[in-house]
Amino acid sequence: MLKNIKDILGYFPEELEKAIVIDVTENFDTLEEIRLRVLRPIILKLRDDEKLIKYNVSSEEILNTLSHICENSIYSYQNEIANGFVTVRGGHRVGISGSCVIENSKVININYVYSLNFRIAKEIIGCSQNVISEIINLEINSIYNTLIVSPPGAGKTTILRDLIRFLSSGIKDYKFKAINIGVVDERGEISSLFRGVPQNDIGIKVDILENVSKDIGIKMLVRSLAPKVIVADEIGSLEDIDAINYAVCSGVKGIFTSHGETMQDLSLNPVTKNLISLNIIERIIFLDEKKKGIIRETYYLDKKNREYVLKEKGIIL
Repeated sequence: MLKNIKDILGYFPEELEKAIVIDVTENFDTLEEIRLRVLRPIILKLRDDEKLIKYNVSSEEILNTLSHICENSIYSYQNEIANGFVTVRGGHRVGISGSCVIENSKVININYVYSLNFRIAKEIIGCSQNVISEIINLEINSIYNTLIVSPPGAGKTTILRDLIRFLSSGIKDYKFKAINIGVVDERGEISSLFRGVPQNDIGIKVDILENVSKDIGIKMLVRSLAPKVIVADEIGSLEDIDAINYAVCSGVKGIFTSHGETMQDLSLNPVTKNLISLNIIERIIFLDEKKKGIIRETYYLDKKNREYVLKEKGIIL
């Protein structure tokens, strides 16, 4: 825990660090976000609460913090900034808001930065225990193609990371042998590579492509690294769906995540609607937003009728 605290606090100017160090340290086990806004108090989002620190952050402190995040070369991080966030060592994501610069209908930069939001990434070893039993296919020592769904902040990425660790290291309780996993870590949140070395425990049979779009990364993994399972976080474009379909049709299984709360949400989202309509996803798992690591409900693909069946309740949608 101490290492993670130092990783985060090291980005803040001295006075800002002094203002929050005690509160961050005391609450680190439940800390989820650190929000900095120009001329506003600092807000710590905890698991079940919020803590306001009476320290008005200056614009200079915001810029100095961003400069430290970007290793004193904001220009070299322009693409990440244009996407609205930078992922830092340890897998923590720093969201950025301010005045957007638009060119050819695309954001190319964010000027006059107003706020920074540190979303704290944490490894929770064993948090995917409830999910494992739903997705492994012991008959072929692999998995069912799976989509894990929840609103933001419900722990999808944390569970995904733990699933990778289990599957790539083997699971004695299930007599499951370790398999090759290919990870498209577009934002660096899953493995948190630092100079080529994963900062998170993701197991022993994992190949990682970082800082590449999911559609390109998935195809690269299939063509060059022969994974048995491909993993990608937050599916968000039709190009992603095409790449997933390519992988599955090539004989590769997949675990993916998406934002949403209900099957209706997935049906209204043109991207996930397209994925579901292909009938290649065999399990759709909805996480409980309030109880981290707990499954709220699971849908199974009825291949004969090409419909999804709600587990236990037997409801066909």
